[in-house]
Amino acid sequence: MKNFFRKVAFGIGHNEEVPSDPLNWALNQLDDVPEFSWKGKILTEKELRGYYRDWVYGDREVLRKKYKDNKTLYKTHKDKLRHETGQKFWESLDIAIRHNEAINGSNPVLTKLWMFWGNFFAISEKDFLANYSTGPYQREIIWPNLNQSFEKMVYDVTTSWAMIHHLDNSESVGPKSISAKQEWRRRKKRPATINENHARELMELHTVSPKAGYTQEDVIQLAYIMTGWEHKWSQKKLETGNVWFNSEHHQPGKKTVLGNEYKRGKKTLAVVIRDLVNHPNCRDFVAERLCRLLITDEPTKEMKQPIINAFKKSDGHIPEIHKAAIKVAFEYNYKYKKFQTPENWILQVAKIGDLEWPPSPETMASYELGFEPTRKQRMPERLLRDLGHHPYRAKQPNGWSDHSDDWMSPELLIRRLVFAQRSYAFSKLENNNEEFYTKVITKNFDNPDKIFNYINKQDSKMRKKRDMNILLFNHPEFLKA
Repeated sequence: MKNFFRKVAFGIGHNEEVPSDPLNWALNQLDDVPEFSWKGKILTEKELRGYYRDWVYGDREVLRKKYKDNKTLYKTHKDKLRHETGQKFWESLDIAIRHNEAINGSNPVLTKLWMFWGNFFAISEKDFLANYSTGPYQREIIWPNLNQSFEKMVYDVTTSWAMIHHLDNSESVGPKSISAKQEWRRRKKRPATINENHARELMELHTVSPKAGYTQEDVIQLAYIMTGWEHKWSQKKLETGNVWFNSEHHQPGKKTVLGNEYKRGKKTLAVVIRDLVNHPNCRDFVAERLCRLLITDEPTKEMKQPIINAFKKSDGHIPEIHKAAIKVAFEYNYKYKKFQTPENWILQVAKIGDLEWPPSPETMASYELGFEPTRKQRMPERLLRDLGHHPYRAKQPNGWSDHSDDWMSPELLIRRLVFAQRSYAFSKLENNNEEFYTKVITKNFDNPDKIFNYINKQDSKMRKKRDMNILLFNHPEFLKA
């Protein structure tokens, strides 16, 4: 049953007691959303968006014009602007906050589910969003909604600045809207057209999934409903203004999505989201994704059904959905083991190995705007890039894969071997002994003798403390949970 602690969280630390009731240990973490355990300063999304605005405006409106005939000076001053706006630092700070919560927070099960939802509602690698916005989006939109309804979470995600910008909804203008009739559009040859990105992803990735059988016309009609939801543009803030509903860009008239008819106006988005999240296919889709996270790549109907039932009975209350998923994971714990993604693996390495990770609040607090971050201050984002799994830099809007096969290539496995060797540099001196490894292996594995025998069979030269991490952290039992 010790495998369960790694399946739903990140394992048991060497100085922690193994819970006597694993299921209740996990369930008791799901009702309340605590404050982050990070002891350093945490910047708000609005503060970081301000730095993003300074970067975009400074580059686009100042430097490109001022140095249009001198590429060398443009590059020099652009690099200076990067440091003035903290472009190379903020994402590492947010990863440090995220990893600290997983390793040192009071609710590691909730933290793992927070990471799941951050990937479910992914912001892909685009327009420097990872540098400034994706971390705070996950902190301020996803985290506080973990004890709310799924409907509220979807609405908050859909109308968030990061998602509006990521999926270009500000570029969507109704072809029959007030703005469409304005003379300047004819003069500048810029007709009002809709952008389908946000509407498509709202159905495909965030609610009903393609199994609902929606059509291209459903996507168009939903895009009409979503016209007007955009960032408030200004000459100084450019696209970094707050999200608002611009009625002049909204498509008038009734719309029909999945057979339901909707009126025009700002309030309609909430109504259509309510209908989408209460669609049977949405409940099935969420259940399937949770089962794929916690149990197996190919969830069965029997696995999904308790989660679907909890979703329906609680009207989408996320703690009840989580509890049902954890109970199913507990039930199938002995039957299935899931290959861990690189980020989840490294968090288990850090937790179980008691590594000095992430960089301390003091280390991150010593950063000064206008200067290049130190190697240690940039290590979080660089390390995750090296592992091939940076949580804020998914390549597509559907986030990182939750299928095991996508993480089992020779290249990605070699990267884990490399980090396991490097992890010795993060080890604490007092832990470099046989007693420490015996303790953590015993606490985290149901069959510790299998691992002990493997380690002890290796040539004595291979059993130096430096190599114990390689052997343990890449053992098949450690790679799966």
